[in-house]
Amino acid sequence: MARKYFGTDGIRGLANGPKLTPELALKVGMAAGQKFVRGDHRNRVVIGKDTRRSGYMIEQALTAGFTAVGMDVYLLGPMPTPAVAMLTRSLRADLGVMISASHNPFDDNGIKLFRPDGYKLSDELELEIESMIDSDMTQYLAHGREIGRAHRDEDASTRYIEYAKRTLPRNTDLAGLRVVLDCAHGAAYKVAPVALWELGAEVFTIGNTPDGFNINEKVGSTAPEAVAAKVKEVRADIGIALDGDADRVIIIDEKGNVVDGDQFMAVIAQSWLQREMLQGGGIVATVMSNLGLERYLGSIGLTLERTQVGDRYVLEAMRSKGFNVGGEQSGHIILSDFTTTGDGLVAALQLLAVLKQQARPISEICSRFDKVPQLLRSVKFKSGKPLQHKLVIQAIADGQAMLGQGGRLVIRESGTEPVIRVMGEADDAALVSSVVAQIEAAIRDVA
Repeated sequence: MARKYFGTDGIRGLANGPKLTPELALKVGMAAGQKFVRGDHRNRVVIGKDTRRSGYMIEQALTAGFTAVGMDVYLLGPMPTPAVAMLTRSLRADLGVMISASHNPFDDNGIKLFRPDGYKLSDELELEIESMIDSDMTQYLAHGREIGRAHRDEDASTRYIEYAKRTLPRNTDLAGLRVVLDCAHGAAYKVAPVALWELGAEVFTIGNTPDGFNINEKVGSTAPEAVAAKVKEVRADIGIALDGDADRVIIIDEKGNVVDGDQFMAVIAQSWLQREMLQGGGIVATVMSNLGLERYLGSIGLTLERTQVGDRYVLEAMRSKGFNVGGEQSGHIILSDFTTTGDGLVAALQLLAVLKQQARPISEICSRFDKVPQLLRSVKFKSGKPLQHKLVIQAIADGQAMLGQGGRLVIRESGTEPVIRVMGEADDAALVSSVVAQIEAAIRDVA
């Protein structure tokens, strides 16, 4: 069934644009609130947000909606997405909400919803909420003493910081490490520097002066050049770049080079295997993860379970098949022993623990395998279904035949824009380039 409001990761769009208005946020609060009103206790919802100016507007509209149907609201202020998920469980809330558009520009925003157990809503629940949004909800309005009230939770930051610190191995501290931390002027700008400093690290923080408009602007995981330059300037041991809502992390080694999520997951997998923590006999990643990761895991007796692109699909596979480590090449790292969603700070702490234990440069620790040549191209199209055209189908088949069993092709249509992603991978870089170019040309010819 087509979805009108919810996308692949909640509701997202231009603030005060056609997809995200205060009126919609009010209705989301009423519909989602009514859906999770249960029992005879005072039902509660926690709301966190990143640092976008429009967050104030959406927060107040959601609050009006939730209180109107009888829910008490606990306002967390600027808080990472994974912190909202954790606090939903910790505070025994009936619902959690994060107001954020992640790595998008400041003028976008979004609404993510979490169940009482800290997991994102299912497609079915989102569709039920959508149907309520477009209906007359006056029947759900609370009256008199049943109307909800709003509270400002001043202890939320401390709760999350202590929780994150406790994910480190026992008796581990970060004393002696020089760490550059880039908070992307986003949701973690308060909590992440404090957590690292309290653990003993010498912290050099950038991207920690949000003004409502500069979130992700030339900083954060989507612009690692800033943290890389700072690492070299202060001769740090490691750089950590979070995104706007801090559910994603990119690592920079001491030389200023980017370490992607595949190398990150390889380190965690081996570390947890040695500590007898790893479950499922391997890890979960998407079809975009490099073939080199799969080969490396095989060399140490582990498997790689692949899913379609999207952290929600990674998490679904982890839960259904018993894995506790998963993620994406882009830096969404899910460690389900600790979190119900990607958590950039918690993932970074696990890597810092390995760095402290091994006392080797991070460039050595995070070089577990040589990447297989991989090429990704994005092809824009105006309308229609180019991937269903016979010429494109034939080009893809010919390309896979040329790459052989040792190569991979992943061709998919973006879920957020009129773009087709074409990824090719094989040991022969020239062959990969040729195959991708042929498929790219075929799509352009029919698009």
